[in-house]
Amino acid sequence: MRRPSQLLLLVGVLLLTTSFLKFEGTPIASRIVDLRKEHITLRWKDPQGHVIGDLGALRTRIAQEGSDLLFAMNGGMYTHEQGPVGLYIEDGKVLNRIDRRTDPKDNFHMQPNGVFGLYNDGSAFVKTTTSMKDMVQVRYATQSGPMLLSGGVINKNFTPGSKNLHIRNGVGIRTDGNIVFAISREPINFHDFATWFKAQGCDDALYLDGFVSKAYMPEAGLQQMDGQLGVLIAVTAR
Repeated sequence: MRRPSQLLLLVGVLLLTTSFLKFEGTPIASRIVDLRKEHITLRWKDPQGHVIGDLGALRTRIAQEGSDLLFAMNGGMYTHEQGPVGLYIEDGKVLNRIDRRTDPKDNFHMQPNGVFGLYNDGSAFVKTTTSMKDMVQVRYATQSGPMLLSGGVINKNFTPGSKNLHIRNGVGIRTDGNIVFAISREPINFHDFATWFKAQGCDDALYLDGFVSKAYMPEAGLQQMDGQLGVLIAVTAR
């Protein structure tokens, strides 16, 4: 016969396991990118100045360059003309200026707003917009919002159990420097999405976009090559 203390311990383990399994069952598809083995670029227009627009066209473009597309995702909110909203830097050139306005009524301007990008040395970052002071060493950047995590803390504007459910995609930086891209397979609220990124070991994570989001993630069964998108994130082998 088990002692009361043993029974309590067993119950505690079962509760923790159940919680873990429930959380791990969250319908989110993700891709970890190791920048030592893979290369990330941000794309918007082709050399002729036409908006690439969808992941199918992006894969074709990458193939024309002699590479294979391993993973892709839309890289933030965009205008009706499929242009970037806020900061956009491609190959070291600032093609759209940073937007530092605040407005709690829309997702993009909810604070803190943020930027995902890569430096010239190949390292990646997710930063709040207010911390983006010097962009001289930035090779790629796309602005979006709100931040899901800042310094390991979930955005205080998010409500646990919120019924504001949408398909969402985002990006986070793990403490080991690897990048986590994720897209929900089913509608999810901001708080749960941020909690998921935190559980993956991310200190900082950024919401990219909502119901229009698409991903090319063959290993997860996602090949969403259509849509009308703006900035695109491409991952190829080094």
